[in-house]
Amino acid sequence: MSSVLYDTPGPRAKRRNVLFTVVFAFLVLLLLWWVWLKMDEKDLWASAQWKPFIESQAWTTYLLPGLANTLKAAALAMVIALPLGAAFGIARLSDHRWVRGASGTVVEFFRAIPVLLLMLFANEIYARSTDISSEDRPLYAVVTGLVLYNAAVLAEVVKAGILALPKGQTEAAYAIGMRKGQTMGSILLPQAVTAMLPAIVSQLVVIVKDTALGGVMIGFTELLNTRGTLAANYANPIASFIVIAILFIVLNFILTSFASWLEQRLRRSKRSTGAVLGAEDIDDLNAAEVGGAHGTGAVGKT
Repeated sequence: MSSVLYDTPGPRAKRRNVLFTVVFAFLVLLLLWWVWLKMDEKDLWASAQWKPFIESQAWTTYLLPGLANTLKAAALAMVIALPLGAAFGIARLSDHRWVRGASGTVVEFFRAIPVLLLMLFANEIYARSTDISSEDRPLYAVVTGLVLYNAAVLAEVVKAGILALPKGQTEAAYAIGMRKGQTMGSILLPQAVTAMLPAIVSQLVVIVKDTALGGVMIGFTELLNTRGTLAANYANPIASFIVIAILFIVLNFILTSFASWLEQRLRRSKRSTGAVLGAEDIDDLNAAEVGGAHGTGAVGKT
């Protein structure tokens, strides 16, 4: 069976693909074995390297506060960037040229600037133009940079999701007298959410990971930043990097799993009518159908 993108491989191609897969898997295992040996030579697998993560002090003093700051910055950025990106994405589809031009300029401007540069710029503005304390300033700078960059990216996601819908949806809404605002809010956006959800979740994962940039450059005490202090105190830099990586993997896996569940739930809700019938309702419907059939038969006989 063929598709638009490729032809179904034949027997020889299947054998070749299996051979390549086996060779690649062997090379990966060989690389992992070499890394294990090199780390073992440096005693990086020694129990002393991993013992601090079994004790509670490393978690309560370093890891959990850093994780809390990471989640706090990411959550604030998500809550602000999502509606802001949706607003700019809808504005880019406006019938008014000046609205499309202004929103397009803002989106393209902030999407073209690296998020780290936005964080540094925001940190300098807060330091020179506001009374925000030096303790809170890194959080404000990180959230500002994440919001400006990711809102611009999400605006393009929203725009693409709405344009991907069939034009018949809009035409049908206009045909029954709905205005453009009503069509956008009641018809287009609810349908586009399911299509946009994978791209939105990917961007939310990026937000979580990009909080680490603030810890590296402006001293925001997030998860990766606290790892440096932990590694200096316990002399286990490699082990601490591995633990931090696992925490990020688990955090992003939870986020993507929740998004997958939400996407499936939205798809099921769109396929159903939303009406819940009880046993009495079903009996009434059956009785009505039987009565209708008898009535039709009686009319036919007369």
